[in-house]
Amino acid sequence: MILLEPHNFIIHTTLHEKILKPSSLDVQFVDFDGVRFHITTPERKTVILLSMHIKCWDELVRYGALEVLQREYGALLLPQPEAEYNVSLQIDLEQVPGDAESREAFVMSTALFKRNALAAPFESAFRTQKQLEASGGQGELMEIHYRDEEAIYVQAANDRVTVIFSTVFKEETDRIFGKVFLQEFVDARRLPTIQNAPQVLYSARDPPLEIRHLPDLRQSEDIGYVTFVLFPRHFQAPATASATISHIQLFRDYLHYHIKCSKAYMHSRMRHRVAEFQKVLNRAKTEVVASEKKTVSGRTLVSR
Repeated sequence: MILLEPHNFIIHTTLHEKILKPSSLDVQFVDFDGVRFHITTPERKTVILLSMHIKCWDELVRYGALEVLQREYGALLLPQPEAEYNVSLQIDLEQVPGDAESREAFVMSTALFKRNALAAPFESAFRTQKQLEASGGQGELMEIHYRDEEAIYVQAANDRVTVIFSTVFKEETDRIFGKVFLQEFVDARRLPTIQNAPQVLYSARDPPLEIRHLPDLRQSEDIGYVTFVLFPRHFQAPATASATISHIQLFRDYLHYHIKCSKAYMHSRMRHRVAEFQKVLNRAKTEVVASEKKTVSGRTLVSR
């Protein structure tokens, strides 16, 4: 099973190359979930401008994204982003750490640009959960509409943090594959080795109770809702919380990526099977031996 990495591969490889050999650069690309990036050298070869446009930026700012990015990148974060983008980093290659380990840590941190921006609502929910342990109740229901028809809902309670994904299956086969995959998520937790994994719930059409009161929810056959229930053991330690955020952000991309891989694999197997059947049919054709017959007058008749 292929696992997607939380960092952006293009940012990671590009920075490594330009640190070793600075040159002019102007690259635009799009991540799995529609987030746009722009890497350029607007002034000189040793200064890189990295900009990001994300659909749910205003919601992320409301939940503390700027504070998280300021904590992670400090002076690299520009007060005024590039035109048509939400946020920008300015990277001076001459200021990059010289030793290999520190340089790799710096490049990896920059490649986690999108991940760190999306981490804000999760970090906020984890803090709220700790505050509610004594007082009880529930925290704010945070909505992150990171795609046109899909969203992530995060809400803290006194003993848990609930994360709900809405995802659209545009094709009938995608819906079937998605149901099989998500049922595996539910059933796998019964194994003794992963009893500590988050609880996973799936509903094919009806939204969960936590978000059923929202007015803009779709209720159709092509939409599904996946609920993750995170308990304090999943985010109490800082390292565990960071890993939880990185993994849960990639759930939607992971699901649809493997649906496409499964369909491609099945199509390749079907094509291989058809080719094998054609070979069998070709071998089954009998060769008709031509025979010659002569008439009384001596004329030759050839029958096939």
